[in-house]
Amino acid sequence: MSIQRIRVSAASGAYGVHVGSGASKNTGDLIAELGAATGVYVLSSPRVWRHVGRRMTASLRGSGHVETVLFNDAESSKDLRTVEKICRELVRKGADRRGLLIAVGGGVVGDVSGFVAASYLRGVRLVQIPTTVVALVDSSIGGKTGVNLPEGKNLIGAFYPPRMVIADPELLATLPGREYRAGLYEVIKYGVICDAPLFAYLEENIEKVLARDRTALDYVIPRCIRAKAQVVGKDERESGLREILNFGHTFGHALESVTCYRRYSHGEAVAWGMIAAAFLGVETGFTAESDARHILELVSNVGKLPPWPSGAEKALFRAMLADKKTRGGRVRFVLSPKIGRAETRDDIPPAPVRRVLRKMAGAAAPSFRRR
Repeated sequence: MSIQRIRVSAASGAYGVHVGSGASKNTGDLIAELGAATGVYVLSSPRVWRHVGRRMTASLRGSGHVETVLFNDAESSKDLRTVEKICRELVRKGADRRGLLIAVGGGVVGDVSGFVAASYLRGVRLVQIPTTVVALVDSSIGGKTGVNLPEGKNLIGAFYPPRMVIADPELLATLPGREYRAGLYEVIKYGVICDAPLFAYLEENIEKVLARDRTALDYVIPRCIRAKAQVVGKDERESGLREILNFGHTFGHALESVTCYRRYSHGEAVAWGMIAAAFLGVETGFTAESDARHILELVSNVGKLPPWPSGAEKALFRAMLADKKTRGGRVRFVLSPKIGRAETRDDIPPAPVRRVLRKMAGAAAPSFRRR
């Protein structure tokens, strides 16, 4: 796969996503295009750095003063304490406004580093180098940054686009199987919301994708990145169209919150969230039962999910009310009228939502029974 450059529009200036196998080996040359920096500060986690540190260090030779700041990338550590710790470390290492931050890791590293970049000295330049599927096809693109509160996910953050994204599928080679599968649920999401041909490809080729077949990934990854670029280019600040990217996330974020970010990876929570959204679409007559079945079957073909929590209906409903998309106390759900399309709805009454939560309670695997 040759390295492609996909353009992403942003109010602060367009930036490129350089996608292709081996792209990260050219990091030093690519960041040189951004102009001089007084220092390069790589933000990552210990576990990611064990796998890619040597590679990244080699790629940054000749890039001047380079420092590394490592922090815990567990979802439970995605909070303001971690942001403060990183910022204080940057101060100690002499980072100034002409410094360049490089986030190397998955979604947590990217979200936290993005918020640090937006906040430190009122804004410093940022490059994203994602190392998970979720980050590669989704979270590293579009400039959404943030950290969690006990009351909900990503409730503190900023829109702060990176200056560049370097998307290298080779960095997925050491990704554990569970994490790799978790990222594929976000890939499925793109098929549901805006790309029916991608969804059909996944139905036919999910075994190849699961096996990390290079030809399959060469098709899937750039397609997802282009979809994300098109959506955020039209709606950078999530005032309308961009909300469709949250398909499955209203339920998913609630699941993460009520389980204290310890039971599910983000992708796994989104997988359950997409199943719940499919159920809700059928309950409200918005989604055809046949389309809902296709969604459930494709999700289930990726792998087994940690079970849905038992007895959590009320807590989940409260958590959804705290979702950042909620307006005037009305929860906004992204539903799919047909595979390849999605819409945001704020007119769903509580009763069908509660029926779905009861239906899902304690579920150990995706299932669909006729009403």
